[in-house]
Amino acid sequence: MGPFIRNHRYNFIKKQTGIVQQALRTSADPKIVQTVRSSAIAKITEQFPELTGAQRELLEGLAEAKTAEDFQTYLRTLEALVEVFPEVSETGIRKLFPKNKKLKVPDVGAIDRRFVTYLGWHDIATGKMFLVYDYDGRIVGIEGKFTPSHKKSYCFVCNRVSEVGMFSAIAKSRPAKSSPDYYKAVGNYMCMDASACNQSVSETAQLERFIGSVVD
Repeated sequence: MGPFIRNHRYNFIKKQTGIVQQALRTSADPKIVQTVRSSAIAKITEQFPELTGAQRELLEGLAEAKTAEDFQTYLRTLEALVEVFPEVSETGIRKLFPKNKKLKVPDVGAIDRRFVTYLGWHDIATGKMFLVYDYDGRIVGIEGKFTPSHKKSYCFVCNRVSEVGMFSAIAKSRPAKSSPDYYKAVGNYMCMDASACNQSVSETAQLERFIGSVVD
């Protein structure tokens, strides 16, 4: 069986697994635990609209987990089936941002691409953030101004409270007959730490909506 779980869905599975473990620790009522477990399994399988029988059986293995070791084994089994983020070379990344001649590119070879939903990094010198994402089967790059907020708030990508900054990018589309100096900025609060964000993101709808508003 080949990899079929994207990073954000693996994060979702981990969260649901944690909910079941919490129910086992805090509830003495087997019916409550079973209800929580059944709900978690249903939510997990709903993330995958085209499951094979073997894939569904693996995901539903959560039904048998009782001990901490059982849950760890379940997650390790699924971890081996996480898809890698598409390979992008340093040269390929630079081509996504042709106007940035002195672009500082992260060491992509040192990144475990299984646990990447997007590549993101800051250039402190220019006050910019760069983001690379597999958008509808094509690798796109977005750059924009990144202004640290110096406070904690919700990140629009992973929906957790963390140190964030305002990431604002210029939309490429222009209305017909718009003036030469027309531009539209699209912005959202986003995690300062892209690695931590990738470990927490469990859905991509908001991120893809943001990217679409910039590149489409």
